[in-house]
Amino acid sequence: MLMKTIWFSRNLRKLKYIKNFHPFDLSFRNHCKEGRLPNYVVIEQRYFDLKALPGNDDHPSHDVFEGQKFVKEVYEALRSSPQWNEMLFVIIYDEHGGFFDHVPTPDTGVPSPDGIVGTTAPYNFQFDRLGVRVPAIMISPWIERGTVLHKPSGPYASSEFEHSSIPATVKKIFNLGDFLTKRDAWAGTFDTAITRTTPRTDCPETLPEPVRLREAEAKEDAKLTDYQSEMVQMSAVLCGDHVKNCYPHKLVEDMNVAKASAYVHNAFKKFLDEGEKAIQSGAHDSIILIPGELPAPRKSKSFVSNFFSCIVCDR
Repeated sequence: MLMKTIWFSRNLRKLKYIKNFHPFDLSFRNHCKEGRLPNYVVIEQRYFDLKALPGNDDHPSHDVFEGQKFVKEVYEALRSSPQWNEMLFVIIYDEHGGFFDHVPTPDTGVPSPDGIVGTTAPYNFQFDRLGVRVPAIMISPWIERGTVLHKPSGPYASSEFEHSSIPATVKKIFNLGDFLTKRDAWAGTFDTAITRTTPRTDCPETLPEPVRLREAEAKEDAKLTDYQSEMVQMSAVLCGDHVKNCYPHKLVEDMNVAKASAYVHNAFKKFLDEGEKAIQSGAHDSIILIPGELPAPRKSKSFVSNFFSCIVCDR
């Protein structure tokens, strides 16, 4: 799911969404307890392994114990919420983990998302097949215990469950307008797992404690993985560093895990701070925020001012 170069979604950089980002440890449990969760929530893990805050993303070489403890924390917070009977909790991985899969990867009837073909010869990949299966778990009081979904019932005979099933499900549940690509228009949706007419009352309130398999201290001075480097490069777009000569590769050359974690944290903080300044200045909430220059205020006197208030550039 990750490209070698990651660009932060333009839509998520709109000022209207600035206040939708919340720290997990400080806000999530409170929002669950108070019944203030919005209709759609995405929870991200910690991708950098620190002594004070261990990585819990299940990426090597991070301890799987931390990842499973994170799932437990999220589930128990959701289960204790007064909104529990309105929830579908989806746990999904982006990769299969390198293990053998006895099921052949689907290679017929899979549409290319946008018709773009890979340029690497001699493969020139068409993006018209799926890969190895990945784990996906759906939890809801509206799902029968022990339900296993092998294949969707549509929207096409060749449809499969895949990562595009997430936006496809969101579109269907919230009756949104258009699909993003041909792929999510083709993908099966997760709502088919919801078959009960009344919510279950036997969902456990707590989960067993995960077992730590090894004792190891975080290596904060370790070199970055490719994925962590991409996280840093993505964060550079948020704070305006993507216009510097060091972007993208020199930016991460001398970074270790501790430095990268601090950089990502500070870049995101700058992004939020710049967004708050823009809001206070009266900028329109449809502005695409790029730190470095405050957007024009919401009310402008001329057509030219109104036009250029829609374009924010870092100089």
